[in-house]
Amino acid sequence: MTRIDLDVSAFGPLAPAWGWRRPHAGRAVHVAAGVEYQATTVQAAGLYPFTAGSGAPLLGVPIGRHQLWGESVLLDPFEWLNAGLTTNTGIFVLGQPGAGKSALAKRLVTGMAATGAQVLILGDTKPDYTRLVRHLGGQVICVGRGLDRINPLDAGPLGTALSRMTGPEADQLRLEVRGRRLTLLIALCTLVRDGGRVSNTEEVVLGRVIDLLAERRSGEPVIPDVLAVLDQGPDTIRAATRATSLADYRRRIDDLVATLRLLCEGTLAGVFDAATSTPIDLSAPAVSIDISRVAAAGDKLVAAAMLSAWSYGYAVIDAAAVLADQGLAPRRRHLAVMDELWRALRGAPGLVEPADALTRLSRNLGVAQIMLTHSLDDLDALATDEDRAKGRGMAERCAIKILAALPSRELDRIGLMVRLSGPERDMVACWAAPEALVPGATHPGRGKYLVKTGERAGMPVALHLVGDERWLYDTDMAVRAGAR
Repeated sequence: MTRIDLDVSAFGPLAPAWGWRRPHAGRAVHVAAGVEYQATTVQAAGLYPFTAGSGAPLLGVPIGRHQLWGESVLLDPFEWLNAGLTTNTGIFVLGQPGAGKSALAKRLVTGMAATGAQVLILGDTKPDYTRLVRHLGGQVICVGRGLDRINPLDAGPLGTALSRMTGPEADQLRLEVRGRRLTLLIALCTLVRDGGRVSNTEEVVLGRVIDLLAERRSGEPVIPDVLAVLDQGPDTIRAATRATSLADYRRRIDDLVATLRLLCEGTLAGVFDAATSTPIDLSAPAVSIDISRVAAAGDKLVAAAMLSAWSYGYAVIDAAAVLADQGLAPRRRHLAVMDELWRALRGAPGLVEPADALTRLSRNLGVAQIMLTHSLDDLDALATDEDRAKGRGMAERCAIKILAALPSRELDRIGLMVRLSGPERDMVACWAAPEALVPGATHPGRGKYLVKTGERAGMPVALHLVGDERWLYDTDMAVRAGAR
């Protein structure tokens, strides 16, 4: 090797790192880092001829890096819809327990709350989101016996919006409030009856009771108020039953009264039988309805709590839209997270219907939904063929589908819902189980996802937690705390 000594003095004095302190000398107080640009191969070919990329949209919250190209992948269902990349704002996340489904949802929650969207965790069964919501300065409502209560007949923010409106718009909203009350009350009665449906006559009776309570305008009605009206038996209620005498009336409403009493005095007592104790804060950046205290009481109570949480949460979304339409409040986006979705739907036949109705108008209401579950087998656990078909429809309607670690058998069924290429199937399947059981090794599927939209090739993404995310998103803390 030949050594070359260069005399730099021949070129004059070298400039200091920040330049000379004199006019026109390029002095800089701070030297910033270089700017990183992304461009197509045509634009960047003259700068570097070997650039390539996946075409991932640069719109939304960074959810990780592309596993093949290394570039950042961003996701925001609202921005993707506005850019014409998708047809709706639904996100369906499917993956084995422990694969990181909740971590991905929490990354989206954090990022979208930071950009102004209100996040609604509609029924946290574990709870997984309490620490994060409190960290974001949001509101946590703990539902359970002796804790916070949810009144199924509470109009919530819709009632507040209604009090500020007049004319045809107020009449339309009043009918919407009535419909929501009646739908949820019928769903809870169906649940208590273990799938026994509410008859047509009973539905008419409940509708007239709700109308009568609304006319009295004595605050938000509760289920004990419904029982009191049925016990009094005013003429309009008796006429709905077509009873010929008081004794005949009592006989015709006997089953309905027993069902409503179970909501107040049976296993659901103390949760749905009084006024809402903690109303949702419309100004909160994030709201979590924590139902983990009722999760141990069985699927019936969990299903009732989830249905009530969904109804109350969507009342918030509806109220925000109504107030914005009337010019009474700024328009706001909402992100609704529905984790353990199918646990509620399998509580009794027919419960898919109210959930399906709530999720159909998401684009019109300015709401994006994240639905998370472990397997499509959860759909098969629904009670009837009709429920299973509607459940599949809810999943298929989501324009963005995210697959975490899944076995080959599960991918066969997913292939009927979303088109998967051979390499995509092999990639997701290899995340499902480690090649060898080595203590301390990281599971190969942890934090890895395949993002699919329509017929496009999927984007394999690897999510790496940073900073406070490591403890805010941790769902295994209780397990480690109990380990020796």
